[in-house]
Amino acid sequence: MSGIRSRLRTGDLVGLGFHGIRARPLRAALSALGIAIGIAAMIAVVGISTSSEALVKQRLASLGTNLLTASAGSDFFGEDTQLPADAVDRVRRVDGVETASWTATLAEVNVYRSARIDPGATGGLSVVAADPDLLDATGSTLASGAWLNGATERYPAVVLGATAAERLGILTIGSQVLIGGQQFTVAGILDRSPLAPELDAVAIIGAPIAAELFDFDGSPTIVYERSTDDRVAEVRELLPATIDPESPHEVKVSRPSDALAAKNTIDQAFTGLLVGVGSIALLVGGIGVANTMVISVLERRQEIGLRRSLGATRGHIRSQFLVEAMLLALYGGIAGTAIGLAITAIVAGANGWLVSVPPAVLAAGVVATVLVGAIAGALPSVRAARTSPTAALNA
Repeated sequence: MSGIRSRLRTGDLVGLGFHGIRARPLRAALSALGIAIGIAAMIAVVGISTSSEALVKQRLASLGTNLLTASAGSDFFGEDTQLPADAVDRVRRVDGVETASWTATLAEVNVYRSARIDPGATGGLSVVAADPDLLDATGSTLASGAWLNGATERYPAVVLGATAAERLGILTIGSQVLIGGQQFTVAGILDRSPLAPELDAVAIIGAPIAAELFDFDGSPTIVYERSTDDRVAEVRELLPATIDPESPHEVKVSRPSDALAAKNTIDQAFTGLLVGVGSIALLVGGIGVANTMVISVLERRQEIGLRRSLGATRGHIRSQFLVEAMLLALYGGIAGTAIGLAITAIVAGANGWLVSVPPAVLAAGVVATVLVGAIAGALPSVRAARTSPTAALNA
C-alpha cells in the first residue's frame, strides 16, 4: 500500500504566511518600510515626470507647434547681418503662411523706472519695436491693459513683458517709464510667453514712434511666422531664401516648440537617473526582507522541526517562507505605491499640473515588489527547507 502524499492547500499556505508576519509585527513593519521607501521613490519620480510631461503636451496643444522664428545670422567673415526691412511682407506671401510678425531690438535704447536710475543698471532689459500682429503670431496674451494698435503705436505707449514689469516694479497700467530719455506710458503687461520667452524681458513700442524718436530703420531682428500644421516643414525650408534670396545661409530658422520638447526629453533623462536611485533603494529594501527572513528561519527552527515531524515536506517549508517573504514585500509595495501617488498629487497640485500616473506604472510597482520579495526570500526558504527535523527539535 503506497503512502498518501502530503498536500498543502493554497489557502492554508497564504494563511501560514500571514501568521508568520503577524507573529512579529514590528520587525515586519520595518522590513516592509524599506520596500515602501524604494517603491514610493520610484512611483513619485515617474509620476512627477509624467505629470510634467502632460503639462508640456497640454501647452503644446494649446499654443501650437506651427510657430517658426527667423533671425539674422553671420556672414562668411563672422560679422552680424541684418534681415531686410521687407522680410515680413515676403514671408506673408509664402503659400501656407497664416500670419507673420516681427520684433526689432533698438540698439543703445534702454528702459528705466525713472531718470534717477543709474544708466548702467539696465536690469537685463531691452527695448524692441513690434507690429500689431505680434500677439497672434506668438500666441502671447495680456495679463492686463491693452495691446498696441494703429493709434497707440504712434505715440509714447509701451507694453511690458512679464519679467520687465517685475524688474521695473510696474504693477498698474498707466504708470510712467523712461525709454531712451523719453517718458512712455505703460499700456499693457504681457503674460509669460512659453513659445517666445524673449518677450518676457523687453519693453515693446510701436514701429512709428521708434522711427520718430530712435531712428528705427525698419529692419526686424526676429520674424515670427505661423503656418498650417501640414506645411510647417515645407515653409521652414522656404523661409531663408524667401527672407534673403541673396544670402539665405545668413538666416537662422528655428521652431520654439522644439525647445519645449527638448526640455521634456532632458526631464525624462533626469527621471531615468532618479528611477535608478529609487531602484537602489528598492534593492536595499529587498536586502532588509532577506535579512528578516534569515533571522525568522533561525528563530523558528523548532516550528520547522515540528511541522516536518508531522508530515510537512521540504517543499511545504520552502513555499511557506517564500510566500511569507512575498507577502511582506507586497505590504511594502502597496504602502509605497500609495505614498508615491500621494507625493505626486501634492507636487502636481503645488505646480498646477494635471496628476498623470499611468495605471500600468502602479501595477508594475506592486509586481516589482513581489518579485523582489520572492528573490529576497528564495535563499532563506531553501535554508529552512533543508533544516533537519531532529536537529530543529533539539535546538
